[in-house]
Amino acid sequence: MKVRFVVLFLSFFLINTAFAPSGDPATHQWYSSKGKKMDWDKVVKEMLEADIVFFGEQHNDMIAHWYELKLAEAAFLAKGDKFIMGCEMFESDDQLVLNEYLHGMLNEKKLKENARLWDNHATDYAPLLQFAKKNHVQLIATNTPRRYASLVFSGGFEALDSLSPEAKSYLPSLPILYDTAVKCYNDLLHGPMMGHSSENLPKAQALKDATMAHFILKNWAPGKFFYHWNGSYHSDNHEGIVWYLKQARPDLKIYVISTSSQKELGELEEKHKGKADAILVTDETFPTSY
Repeated sequence: MKVRFVVLFLSFFLINTAFAPSGDPATHQWYSSKGKKMDWDKVVKEMLEADIVFFGEQHNDMIAHWYELKLAEAAFLAKGDKFIMGCEMFESDDQLVLNEYLHGMLNEKKLKENARLWDNHATDYAPLLQFAKKNHVQLIATNTPRRYASLVFSGGFEALDSLSPEAKSYLPSLPILYDTAVKCYNDLLHGPMMGHSSENLPKAQALKDATMAHFILKNWAPGKFFYHWNGSYHSDNHEGIVWYLKQARPDLKIYVISTSSQKELGELEEKHKGKADAILVTDETFPTSY
């Protein structure tokens, strides 16, 4: 365990000291949706023009996590008290515990005891929480409590109807809007899983997306800037969470960042083009956090 910690620490140190924000072609490169190389200043400039920004990550990509933090710092510097953060990694019923940590009522140990932290929290997400705490930034727990996603996976959206009013307060209004024509759900619907459960798999995914969109909108207001990080599948191709936001507020300016890895970084592979407004490509051989 100590060896792994040292390796991870050294990897983060290398990212922090050896890589300028503009990117090192040997390790990573920013691209536009059409595959044109972008520099750091352009990514920041475009991001700041939006109302809501999504950083779609690969969960074990340490370069992406470092850039999540750098973009948060840049946005906070520009937006000040208008800056809000939110993330998939905290579920909506963890908001009270998260708030208590951010206000200094709980330490890291108590946060771990009382919230459902991801296994890679210490290496990948703790720096973002520490940034929020230090700068008094509001951080919203946007994701569906996993027990309710499990309910939908087992019994469809109808399984949510029997929940108590308190339980439903952690979810968007029922019934959940759902469209199998949306590509990310259609892909799941016709994926390798077979049987009745396959019909509910995209519904469980849609519940997560709808919940995240709900709590983003609940905490955003005109003039505010909401910065959200999540798995790239939840926002790639302006689908998932973004689709739900657009159903409620088609006027929103939304900027999507995606991450992927490639063997060669000289040009963006065709399969990644169009999936986001900016795409961070990292060297697939670079160390990961797990």
